[in-house]
Amino acid sequence: MNRLPLPAIRSWLLVLVALVLVLASALAVVYSSYETRRLVATHQRLQQENDAMQVEWGQLLLEQSTWGSYNRVEQLAGTRLNMKVPAPNEIVMVEP
Repeated sequence: MNRLPLPAIRSWLLVLVALVLVLASALAVVYSSYETRRLVATHQRLQQENDAMQVEWGQLLLEQSTWGSYNRVEQLAGTRLNMKVPAPNEIVMVEP
């Protein structure tokens, strides 16, 4: 039987270990790229949702200010509740 000398076995073992390390590094790069793309896509989707919610929030604030404006409240008080602004001589001051 023909045996390889010890330095030759070590060099083949070193090459094999280097090959395994290069393959592991390549797989790590592929996984890292995949995760980066996935996270960027998730981030963009969340940014779009945030933008849509900001627009909706602005619309709701505008609607709230419209429903609560003094002019609207005064108009509803007059039409629905038959209320009116009192004349100065109708105002009575109550003392504690």
